[in-house]
Amino acid sequence: MSSIEVQQFSYRHGDVELSGYMAQPSRFPRAGILIVPTIAGPTQLMFDRARWLASLGYAAMVCDIYGKGTVNDMREARQLADALRADTEYYRDRFRCALAELRTRSKLANNRIAAIGYCMGGEIVLEMARGGEDIALVVSFHGLLATPSPAKRGMIKSRILVCHGRADPLVPPKQVRAFLEEMDIAGADCHMHIYSGVLHGFTDPGSNTRSNEAIRYNASADRQSKAAMLSMFDEVFENSQAAEQN
Repeated sequence: MSSIEVQQFSYRHGDVELSGYMAQPSRFPRAGILIVPTIAGPTQLMFDRARWLASLGYAAMVCDIYGKGTVNDMREARQLADALRADTEYYRDRFRCALAELRTRSKLANNRIAAIGYCMGGEIVLEMARGGEDIALVVSFHGLLATPSPAKRGMIKSRILVCHGRADPLVPPKQVRAFLEEMDIAGADCHMHIYSGVLHGFTDPGSNTRSNEAIRYNASADRQSKAAMLSMFDEVFENSQAAEQN
């Protein structure tokens, strides 16, 4: 197996300087994966996930959200997030820049790209899909599902996987129903996995150290959602590779 190469770098969205973290095999990545972090921005957990995906053969890039790296003060993070969300097109365009950076910096010899996101990052990758981004797959882990700009019929090009905790108070059943209705209207190829009794933040072991009772780690949901993602990678990228060879 080839070794893993890691690089940290800066990139820009207009006049905002952002930081990127890339981990990839030294030869022939299977596909490129953009990792969009939580509302707190890029953390060590996200970097660890990039290296884990690289060990499985993917070129994985952790993107920045605000240009401030990790934001430990949740009040500040919410203010930054609200300001970024205020303009939906600008919000989506920030992550188009990240996708472009992934394509430029990875060793990909193909156009196979997915985007995965956690919490706010899950919301972001769904916004990428709603915006018609030409990528194979987006995966949302305990992401927010509401949007001010629902997808229009035929707009979504990517497949979608949503991994959701049934007991997540930040994404109540009404929001889930509205999202599924939106996906039906848009004609999207969307899978949703729902984990009974599971709260927000279920993929992060650090969730159990937080005072917010809406956020808790769940080892089974973490494991099963990872397995669902990898299964979708196998399906989507195997089909893409076969199409390229024909």
